[in-house]
Formats: sequence, structure tokens, C-alpha cells
Amino acid sequence: MNAIKRFGSAMIVPVLLFAFFGIVVGLATLFKNPAIMGSIAEEGTMWYNIWTIIESGGWTIFDHMELAFVIGLPISLAKKAQARATLAALMVYLVFNNYINAILTLWPSTFGVDLSQGVENLTGVKEIAGIPTLDTNIIGAIAISGIVIWIHNRFYDKKLPDMLGIFQGLVFVTIIGFFVMIPFAFLIAFVWPYVQQGIGSLQGFITQAGYIGVWLFHFLERVLIPTGLHHFIYTPFEYGPAAVNEGLKPYWISNLNEFANSTAALKDLYPYGFLMQGNIKMFGCLGIALAMYYSTPKANRKKVLALVLPATLTAVFAGITEPLEFTFLFIAPYLFVIHALLGATMVTIMNMFGVVGMMGSGFIEIAALNWIPLSSNHGGIYIIQAIVGFIFVALYFVLFRWIIVKFDIALPGRKTDEEAKLYTKQDYQNAKKEEDGENQEIAAATYESEYEEKAVYYLEGLGGKENIKDVTNCATRLRVTVKDPDLVKGNDYFTKNQMAHGIAQSGQSIQVIVGLSVPQVRDSFETKL
Repeated sequence: MNAIKRFGSAMIVPVLLFAFFGIVVGLATLFKNPAIMGSIAEEGTMWYNIWTIIESGGWTIFDHMELAFVIGLPISLAKKAQARATLAALMVYLVFNNYINAILTLWPSTFGVDLSQGVENLTGVKEIAGIPTLDTNIIGAIAISGIVIWIHNRFYDKKLPDMLGIFQGLVFVTIIGFFVMIPFAFLIAFVWPYVQQGIGSLQGFITQAGYIGVWLFHFLERVLIPTGLHHFIYTPFEYGPAAVNEGLKPYWISNLNEFANSTAALKDLYPYGFLMQGNIKMFGCLGIALAMYYSTPKANRKKVLALVLPATLTAVFAGITEPLEFTFLFIAPYLFVIHALLGATMVTIMNMFGVVGMMGSGFIEIAALNWIPLSSNHGGIYIIQAIVGFIFVALYFVLFRWIIVKFDIALPGRKTDEEAKLYTKQDYQNAKKEEDGENQEIAAATYESEYEEKAVYYLEGLGGKENIKDVTNCATRLRVTVKDPDLVKGNDYFTKNQMAHGIAQSGQSIQVIVGLSVPQVRDSFETKL
């Protein structure tokens, strides 16, 4: 389970790039649409040409998703020399695709694929880095990158005889991968066509599951956030191949212009109700934040507002919900389950009224990929979306406020002034002095940045560097495997002085909820290690 969690967190490295590139393509589609922009956007104009150039850059990540995942995984999962592991993974992946190309060229009838017909005339094949090969999508990229990471972690430090010393390290890892890919390529050439058939069947099943499938998808995506396994729910849908082989996000973006110009019902054009969890982030989190604010005594509301407002804006606009959700997750886990139930129900009702689209993130991405380019012909469904959304804001508010007050849940600011206090560095220094039982003034430690300060604080709370087995991160969490979980300090230690939003612990697997600065904190953490 710990390995699965680490793998899930590593997936976020390349995934983080998709939001920006998706927004670029969405805006380009908008600005190239004459129905919206007028004659200035007609083909051949300077305006059209400029946005065509920008759009071509935006397609980069979607045209080379496989390479992004091959390169991205070693950054998180390689236990040493991550840069060299990344180069090894890329080289072995290219070797694999060259093997596939050679196998299909030599025995086209045996494997049922004749590359001489041209990639553009065949299904299930694709050019990767200029190599015609089977379209194994990100599954193949992840599998091969995972194999190389396994080889790297075990053989990178292998000492070879002096006469073979030139082949140590990166070269030795690549050599092993080179030969491992020969049987692996034959296996994939045999198996993958059947996998593609299975993908087609799965797509049909998901489509036929209807609203039950939509509800279950969004419930699991939300309720699994504390475990860190939610990546495994949405990633196969978003980037392939659970619903559409190439992934729903690239599929949506590639057809966005067609959708924008069509007057047919959007749900007929795009019959998928998945990846709409952004509505939970916008509307659900807004209702929760209002409930937290109005369930707080009036004397503390200004202080609570200072805590809740930034977290709410981050959730609504950027789609990063953990800073807000983790303020109540550890105190009252059942509230989080209610949150998942309400959110999934809200999205399913929206889908029943015809709302579909690429709405996995916050307001900014949803606007760029849905509302702005599509509102001229499909604005009606977005009015419905807003109506249902704000009804659920009210429902969230009433239900959460009633539960918080009824069961006297000790959220920040509800008990004492201290709990809602915005701590300063001096407060932290004074508290630490008091904990250590020192009576004299102590000098503040000098740190190059707040990231270094947090890294040192976390390292101490996790039992010191001797207790750390490995470390990685996802979008908002530092994920650490420790040797002795009994040495890890409790949730109160990490949340004190707002050093973190909390921790989630499962045996030796520890997740410190840091926030959006977690990549920088991880860099400092690894430096201290």
C-alpha cells in the first residue's frame, strides 16, 4: 500500500503541467472563434496566425504525454541520482519503441499490424519521438519508467570490476534496461491489441453505467483524498485509457472548437459525465467555508476569516482543496464523508440536466476550457450549472453549520482565542523555548527561506534523518516513509504555528499536508537529509 501511495504521488509531477497547457489551448480556441471574436479571428488574419502559433505550443504536452510521464516519474521515485534515472528512463523508453517498430516491421502478419500502411491509416499505433510504434499511451510509459526506476534503485551503485568501471552507474542501468526491453517488447506486441479491445469494452460499460457511474466516480475521487489514492481514480479517465484511449482531457481539448461551433446539445456531442469534480471544489468548498465562519463566535470571526479565506480562494480558483478540507478532516472525519456524498450528488444532478465538460480543477481552468469558448452556443447549461451549484452551497452551509454547532466540533476559533490565532515566527520561538524548559532568551535560527525552516521542523517531527527511508511529494503533500512510526510526533506538532495543515499516517507511510509550496519544501528536506 505504501508503494502504491508513493507511485500515486509521483504521478502528480507530470500532471501539474496539464492545467497550464490546457488553459492555453482553451484560450486559443476562444480567440480563434469568429462567432465570438468577429472578423478579426477569420483564418488568414494576423490575429488568427498569432493565436495559431500560441495554440501549437499549448498542444506540446498533449502530443507528448508519454514522454512527460516517462521523465516525470523518476524525479519522485528514484531514491538517488534522480537526474540520471530520468535520462535512463527516457533512453530505455525509446529503445522499447524501436524494438516494437522492428518487431511489427519484421512480422506484420503475426502481430496484425502493418506499419508500411502509414501511422495515419492505422488504429492503435502512433509516432513517439518520430518512431512508428504501438499506441500504449501513458500505461506503457508508466510501466517502462517504473521498470527503469526499479533497476536504477537496485543497480545504480553496483561496483563493477575496474576494467568495466566505465559502465557503472547510469550506463549500467541503461544496459540492463536495454536487454530487459527485448522480451518486454515481444510481450507488449502480443498482448496490447487485446488490451485495446478491452479498453473499448470498458468505454462501453462506463457509458452504459449512466448516472451511477458518474456518482461513484466523483464520490471515490473525493473520499479517497485522505489516503492519497484519489489519483488512481481520475488519472485513467483524464489522461487515458479508462473512457477514451487518449484520455478525456486531450479528447475534449482537441474537439473544443467543434463543440463551440455546434448548436447540438453538448451532452450529445460529449456523453461523458466524469471529471467534473471542480464543481465540488467551487461550490462545495464555498458552502463549507461559510459554515465554518458563521459557526464561529462573533468575537473570533475576523481571525477565522483570515485563516479560511485564503484556503477557500485557493480551492475555488485553483482547485487545490486540501488546505481547507484538512482543517476539519482530522477533527471530524465524518464531515469529510458527508462532503464526498454531497459533492458526488451535486455533480450527478448537474449531469442529469445536461452539464458536461472538462471541469476537474478550479474556476480559472473551468472558465478557460468551458464557459468562455462554449457560452455562445451552450450558455444555457452553464446557467443550470450555476443554479444547481448555488443550491448546494446553501445545502452545504445549512448542513455543515448545523452539525458543527450541534456536535460542538472544535474547529479553529470555536473554543478559544488561541486556536484561531495567526502565529508569528516570534510566537514559534517563544513556544519552542517554553517546551525546552529554557528560561533564558534563545537566538532565532537563521534560515535561507521559509521552506528550509519547515524542512527542519518536519525532519525533527518525523524522528530525524536516521528515521527516513524515502521521500516524495504530490501537489500539496510531503510523503515520507519512516523506519519507526513511533518516533513520529502527532498531528498537533505539525499544525502548531501553522507549519503544516496536518498529517495523515498509515503505518510507516506519513503524509505531511504542506500546501502548494511542497516542491520547494521537499528540495530543502532532501538537502537536510
